Amino acid sequence: QVHLVESGGGSVQAGGSLRLSCAISGYTYHEPVLGWFRQAPGKSREGVAAIDWVGRTSYEDSVKDRFTISQDNAKNTLYLQMNNLNPEDTAIYYCAANADYVYLVAGGPKPHEYAHWGQGTQVTVSS
Repeated sequence: QVHLVESGGGSVQAGGSLRLSCAISGYTYHEPVLGWFRQAPGKSREGVAAIDWVGRTSYEDSVKDRFTISQDNAKNTLYLQMNNLNPEDTAIYYCAANADYVYLVAGGPKPHEYAHWGQGTQVTVSS
């Protein structure tokens, strides 16, 4: 069974930084694509960033110059470094993994393409 557990959320002031982590276990898909998503109150879940099995990445336009997705395969951990945060980044952040082939395109990952999800971690940015 696949388990994803996010950590690293918290409260920061605008301009600050956070690094989210996602510990992954039980995941064995042969063409893995891992993504970060977020959901703000009253809004639908949106893709933030994704990385595939050869290191290709995709970012949502509003974060691509501020956020960096990376993975440590030895630790089975996915990361999201978030810099220059602003109040519009406030949301619950989720990590996810695919179960079927996903072709990354520009503009960030699409939630419906991911089958395995973590419980989320809250990020709050104050002005």
